[in-house]
Amino acid sequence: MQSITSKELDYLADSLTNEDLLVKQAANAITHAQNPAIRQIAEHLIQSHQQHYAQILSALQQHAQVAPNQPQQQ
Repeated sequence: MQSITSKELDYLADSLTNEDLLVKQAANAITHAQNPAIRQIAEHLIQSHQQHYAQILSALQQHAQVAPNQPQQQ
């Protein structure tokens, strides 16, 4: 497995932020929606975006195992 470039890491970090935001927006929709169908859709969206977040995080963790050790800055 090849290590991830810094540009790819930036993209993945943005993706994690976006997935988290989408979960929060769907949760907000649940609290404000009066239509049960809208709540159900928002619940489905939360599950979907939480799964996406977990998949991205898992990929990052797998690549962290093969990443070269970075010298710590002092």
